[in-house]
Amino acid sequence: MSRTGQQPGPGDPGDADGRRTSDAAFAALLEDSAEDLYESAPCGYLSTLMDGTIAKINETLLNWLGLEREAVVGQLRFTDLLTVGGKLYHETHFAPLLRMQGRIGGVALEMRQTGGDRIPVLVSSVVKHGDTGEPLLIRTTVFDARDRRAYEAELLRGRKEAEEARRRAEADRARLQEALAVLQQSLLPADLPPVPGVETAAYYHAASPDRLGGDFYDVFPVDGKRFAFFLGDVCGKGPQAAAVTSLTRYTLRAAALHDPDPVAALSTLNKVLHERYSGGGDPRYCTAVFGVLEPDPGTGQTAVRIASGGHPPALVLRAGGTADFLPTPGGLLVGVLPEARFVGATTVLAPGDTLLLYTDGLTEARTGADRDSLYGDEALREFVTRHAGRSPRDVVTALTGLLAGFGDGLDDDTALLALGVPAGQAAEGTP
Repeated sequence: MSRTGQQPGPGDPGDADGRRTSDAAFAALLEDSAEDLYESAPCGYLSTLMDGTIAKINETLLNWLGLEREAVVGQLRFTDLLTVGGKLYHETHFAPLLRMQGRIGGVALEMRQTGGDRIPVLVSSVVKHGDTGEPLLIRTTVFDARDRRAYEAELLRGRKEAEEARRRAEADRARLQEALAVLQQSLLPADLPPVPGVETAAYYHAASPDRLGGDFYDVFPVDGKRFAFFLGDVCGKGPQAAAVTSLTRYTLRAAALHDPDPVAALSTLNKVLHERYSGGGDPRYCTAVFGVLEPDPGTGQTAVRIASGGHPPALVLRAGGTADFLPTPGGLLVGVLPEARFVGATTVLAPGDTLLLYTDGLTEARTGADRDSLYGDEALREFVTRHAGRSPRDVVTALTGLLAGFGDGLDDDTALLALGVPAGQAAEGTP
């Protein structure tokens, strides 16, 4: 536009320059004859007789192949320009289809250069017919596919590299999962020891095979008459949680051998955890239930003393078909404060009774169609009530099925420990 914002007028110098440019371009276009377009086209052209003899070929294709026109026109057939594989494909597929259909397009072949190198090409051919319908010659267009072949090779290489990377990642993950499983098992007892007059059962559900859980449990002898047990949950996941779990297990075992009183054992653990983790800016703590079993062969019953540090209350399933929580009020998280108050509780397991310990992965499983509700303590009590009177193994088996039914709603580790007196057990000396 001119300075006034109007379109250039007939006398405007800019308009004259534009017309001169357009005229020059049009003149150049007229000079670019059809023959020149044919010879210098960005693709190869050739025409052959029906027997394949080359009657015409453009300069572009000759340059690609490194051939002279005199050595090609009337001297060679189209198939002479192809590799051995290309000739076979032309004779068995390309030519028959061309005869039947009159045209064929986009076929990948390879042509030979004078030096022996190969050029990947895409070939399209059409049969030209005379006025009476007889076939006269074949017109063929050849596109250089070297760039495309290089792109495809690079794409294939990229896919292979991606596939190899995926396989390596899967193998690394499998090795990691195997290592984590071994480490996880090292934090749990391989087998629970036999307890005279008491049946035991345990189960551990790992929420993810890719990370270490923080739940733990154990049963071990204190002396010739008493057995200690504990179950708990360390805050966090991963290696840090595993380190706290290991420290917790060995501390409780050592504390129980020194003083098996449940309150004393938790107090010792609290002191150790607080001294170890309170000053590093990364406090670590756990919830735990610690208890002692003292079977009495004379009565066939087992006395139980427990204490809890911030852990969900244990459930007592009675042989008569009831189930109730065993309250342990006032128990604080273990390791948070330098001095923590723990309260003990006692009960007696008669034949057919079972004490059930669990971690909060069970009660905090998400339920409902939208996974927006927690399973909860009361739902658990109602569930185990239906299994009261059964053996600890049967109770744990039923709970294992319950956990499986939560599906993806169970997103936390869960540990179960059941301790019970066999229903048929009689007092010592009873016929």
